[in-house]
Amino acid sequence: MKSSFNLEGKTGLITGGGQGIGQAVAKAWAQAGADVAILDANGDSAASTALELESVGVRSLAIAVDVTDNSAVHDAVQRVDSELGELDIAFNNAGIARGEVPSVDMPADWWRSVIDVNLSGVFYSAQAEARVMLPRGRGAILNMASMSGIIANKGLLQPNYNASKAGVAHLTRSLAVEWAPQGVRVNSLSPGYILTPLTERDEVADKRAEWISGIPMGRMGTVDDLTGPATFAVSDASAYMNGHDLVVDGGFVCW
Repeated sequence: MKSSFNLEGKTGLITGGGQGIGQAVAKAWAQAGADVAILDANGDSAASTALELESVGVRSLAIAVDVTDNSAVHDAVQRVDSELGELDIAFNNAGIARGEVPSVDMPADWWRSVIDVNLSGVFYSAQAEARVMLPRGRGAILNMASMSGIIANKGLLQPNYNASKAGVAHLTRSLAVEWAPQGVRVNSLSPGYILTPLTERDEVADKRAEWISGIPMGRMGTVDDLTGPATFAVSDASAYMNGHDLVVDGGFVCW
């Protein structure tokens, strides 16, 4: 009997799939049997990741797309659905961080750029995905939130990022209850401190030891710590999970 965690026969897409968490999840979905499209603002990264996925025997498609461009996102999803196969699963992962200045000094464009990518980009992506999923009465969407949407990170001045991720979690709940009667589930993933280019950037280098001291498991997470939860959330194993924010943080928010 096929495992409920198996993704064979499914077609997926991942935004921001050319690097970091998105790339790791793309590889995990491919290992689980799914054909996966890689959507990324960096077309070269998307193309190289797609080639890696094809090397394990699944089909892939690379598309360069800016998730803040609603029309471009719609066209990209339509292309995935027609060229790779009817869309079953999606991970709306593309995101940025831009901060580390006092809120009273934050330029308006710093606020807008983070909200545009992290929140509006997730909405545009989910909307485009639902347009092909809802008529068929099936689909599972996973949105990238963060524990920063639950807590205000000590020592980090990033109200734009925190607000965007809190917005994703509540957007997820809103879409989940609206689309569930039509067969489409929507959940969010909230990582804690994960070793990625965002947490390895210079402006937070001196804070990593403090973060680790607040994690009961005593270490920062890796992208591989998120691949299982991100696969579970779109697989049949989570068939009754809807509107849930899945926190994967080593226990950080427990303290």
